[in-house]
Amino acid sequence: MSFKIITPRPELRGKIDRRDLMKIGLAATGGAMIPAGLLAQADVVPSEDNPPSQNKSTPEANLGGLWDQGILPDHRILLYYGFPEFDAMGILGEYTPEELLPKLEQQRAEYEAVRPDDRSWVTGFELIGSVAQDHPTSGGQYVADTDGKWLDQYTIFTHENDMQLFLDVQMGYRTPYEDYSGLERWLRYPHVHLAIDPEFHVLEAEGEVPGQDLGSIDASDVTEAQNWLVGLSDKYGLPRKMLIIHQFHVHSVQNKENIAPVDGVDLIMNEDGHGTPEMKLETYRVIITDSPIQYNGFKIFYKTDIELWENSRLMTPEDVYAMDPVPDVVNYQ
Repeated sequence: MSFKIITPRPELRGKIDRRDLMKIGLAATGGAMIPAGLLAQADVVPSEDNPPSQNKSTPEANLGGLWDQGILPDHRILLYYGFPEFDAMGILGEYTPEELLPKLEQQRAEYEAVRPDDRSWVTGFELIGSVAQDHPTSGGQYVADTDGKWLDQYTIFTHENDMQLFLDVQMGYRTPYEDYSGLERWLRYPHVHLAIDPEFHVLEAEGEVPGQDLGSIDASDVTEAQNWLVGLSDKYGLPRKMLIIHQFHVHSVQNKENIAPVDGVDLIMNEDGHGTPEMKLETYRVIITDSPIQYNGFKIFYKTDIELWENSRLMTPEDVYAMDPVPDVVNYQ
């Protein structure tokens, strides 16, 4: 198993309190009710002049979810994962978004070159939105919020480049809901989605520590997140949200048999372990093939899949297309 604990430098930590959500009606739009289909253009287009962290307006009434609109199943999704300026956490930390874009486009081109079906690839980033810690943080939660400036930057960049963005929560001692609900002002954007990493959700009552003890979530946590995202789309007039659940061990998601698709949100169970191709495919079989739910994801580690394992190699797009089932989402770390 691998633990991905980092300690963000002090200047990266919560300068913006992302839980200071204020309900001020439609003041930001002059008090006029906006039709659901125009919401993205009129109310929540992210920009440097209108950063998500400062967009605290909420509709006076639910605008209604656009349930017939979504990325899946018509497309597949290719993601780069990590944390800014910290290369140990993934490729997002090795390059700026501007530097990453042509690299991601080249990776997409490799998949498109061998694509056997009509499901084209959509690109995006998966940014860690809260980072598990191996020591107590404020409130003793063993987790640090990613600075709002990074959340703003990646939300704006992905919007401007027609990309998707997933915000990954690592929770520590928080409940999943406590962690992801604080991201509402970013998740309200049509292209921003949620990911949950059970590996770092450990038990305070047992004195567990992220990085030392293997965490987990329950099926009920997944259902709660699905329903919350449906409510978010209904509130802001958004297309279907996507929810990634990372899993590299059967322990990671308790009572998994109780998880089911929920109308209005697309659930992706994502195989998250590193190793040789043979090891990764066996884990995928156990976690994904043998217990299908809705959509499926697969992670490839540019470095760890090769450097930590003797006689290993990086899996290719041809390898991915040969998997059963073919992943709907592929993320590179």
